[in-house]
Amino acid sequence: MPLPLSYRPVTSLWQEFKTFALKGNMVDLAVGVVIGGAFGKVISSIVANVITPIIGYVTPGLKFDDWHLGRITIGLFLNDLLSFFLTALAVFLVIVKLLGAVMRKTSPPPGPSEPVTKECPLCLSTIPTRARRCAHCTADLPAEAV
Repeated sequence: MPLPLSYRPVTSLWQEFKTFALKGNMVDLAVGVVIGGAFGKVISSIVANVITPIIGYVTPGLKFDDWHLGRITIGLFLNDLLSFFLTALAVFLVIVKLLGAVMRKTSPPPGPSEPVTKECPLCLSTIPTRARRCAHCTADLPAEAV
């Protein structure tokens, strides 16, 4: 049974949305966001549970969370700042350096580029490809079809 006319735009919109949402890029993006959120939590835990206590040992008798300047809690801000820098460093190392090296090794070598020089048909000297006159024998060169 065909759908009434009032339902057709809704199904068309739904089909377009499904096509958009199930593209490979969207699924990859969703997976990246979920993994990135979990990765951020791990880095925050490392900062709060490992690095901050080590800093606390360096400054005995003063809790890192209690560091403040007036009402500004500098200790908590430093925690967040350290988390950000560790996350940025890890992303840089993994994405830029590691994946960049893998991509360079797996990519095919670049193909030969267009020649930049050619031979003069009259004196056989090497001249630029785009030259209209030979610099050695001053002969007018025939126009090449592009």
